Amino acid sequence: MKHSRTLARYLNNRKAVFGLGLILAFVLIALFGPWLVQDPKAFVGAPLQPPGGKFLLGTSGQGQDVFSQTIAGTRVSLLTALIVGGSTTIIGALLGLAAAYWRGWIDELISLLTNVFLVIPGLPLAIVVAAYLPSGSTTIALVLIATGWAWNARVFRAQALSLRQRDFVSAAIISGESTWRILVHEILPNMGSLLVSTLLGSLIYAIGAQVGLEFLGLGDISQVTWGTNLYWASNDGALLTDSWWTFVPTGLCIALVGFALALMNFAIDEITNPMLLAEKVWRKRLGPDTKDVGMTPLRRENV
Repeated sequence: MKHSRTLARYLNNRKAVFGLGLILAFVLIALFGPWLVQDPKAFVGAPLQPPGGKFLLGTSGQGQDVFSQTIAGTRVSLLTALIVGGSTTIIGALLGLAAAYWRGWIDELISLLTNVFLVIPGLPLAIVVAAYLPSGSTTIALVLIATGWAWNARVFRAQALSLRQRDFVSAAIISGESTWRILVHEILPNMGSLLVSTLLGSLIYAIGAQVGLEFLGLGDISQVTWGTNLYWASNDGALLTDSWWTFVPTGLCIALVGFALALMNFAIDEITNPMLLAEKVWRKRLGPDTKDVGMTPLRRENV
């Protein structure tokens, strides 16, 4: 019942609805778009033709249709981001739960491993590792998963440690419930908003890091993705030749996906954070022209 009310409030949030609509639009493009456009690798015209006429978004430096490349690149880019974001969230949640629940040497070992990965900057580490491995989307996904789980594990451990001390968990332990049942039925349901928020943040990280690695030429440059589109635009001197149409459509798609995920994440914060919710209600009551909105009643009580 509680989760149903939370979902209903989420679907009534304008940020959530707008962000979810954008993401669904890109998912539909990823699923059906490549079937509706011509071969993105085919040489169909003269290089660097501006948008208009036969080519809606012009041609690339090799004479390929930019519109087809932008649409076709959506599938691989979103799929890789989903794999990376989902995997880092799951790994982080499992390790965080294990460290918080069993504690002792398990907690010390996981915390030590987490600290090692957090000390080393993630993206530079991913660049170094990817440079020595075979190129391709699979390699990039594995590298980003291996270097991107640590922060999630730290966050989930902190939340699980707090829940581990709650009375309902202690009661479940005393009643003889199995460890698996306690983790799945007692602790995880109370981390639902954190799981979703972490997944959305991991997706933003994944798509940005993936595009960055491919832009540097560490991906399979023969594959059509958003990252390789930007790589070839840079390689063909798009900025020098003022061929903005070779990189602006792809860049706009990346920005829109990140914007949509961020909106969905902000909506979760508004719904699950009582302070933000109280401030939103207070602002609505006072009206848009009221200047005295620096502190909500809840904040004033805490001063």
